[in-house]
Amino acid sequence: MRLKIILVAGISYLIGSFSSAYVLGKVLMKTDIRAHGSGNAGTTNALRVFGKKIGAVTFILDILKGVLAVYIGGRIMGYNGKLITGIFAVVGHNWPIFFKFKGGRGIATSFGVLLSLYWPVPILCFIAFLLVVIVTKYVSLGSIISAVLAPVFGIIMNKPYNRNYFITTLILAFMAIYRHRANIKRLIQGKEYKIGEKVE
Repeated sequence: MRLKIILVAGISYLIGSFSSAYVLGKVLMKTDIRAHGSGNAGTTNALRVFGKKIGAVTFILDILKGVLAVYIGGRIMGYNGKLITGIFAVVGHNWPIFFKFKGGRGIATSFGVLLSLYWPVPILCFIAFLLVVIVTKYVSLGSIISAVLAPVFGIIMNKPYNRNYFITTLILAFMAIYRHRANIKRLIQGKEYKIGEKVE
């Protein structure tokens, strides 16, 4: 059992460590996304730095990383394998071994993970994200709120109650909030970047 846990955790971490934004930036734009914008290799910065098309492709690929990791975990270890691989795929995205542990904030990959586990929860979170972004123009605030809501929606909707699923959503939410700590500071100070603003 321990070997299986190590196996699925390692595989999913490596999958998560594939940086879509970095690879697309290097291949299509001949530049390192980490040297531009916020410095994060994630969907939001790819959208800001490279534009809508590359941003959209980055978003889709980052979601698929979560979906693929959960699928593999399920095939090897069943439901608990899905939970383990989901967490480690996001860890890999946030702190990728291939890119000096400098990755994104894990929102898109977490979305893919949650879609694979129980799709109604991430759909509601995505709706909440869109509403917040439309009203405030802050992508970071929408991401933070949707991450916080995931465990809440999970308790309400995913019946019967599954403790391991709930713990997984809490871990994903905690990682999202931790990775957004600089954004939270700027939001409090009124200095956060809105959609369309260039990052200095």
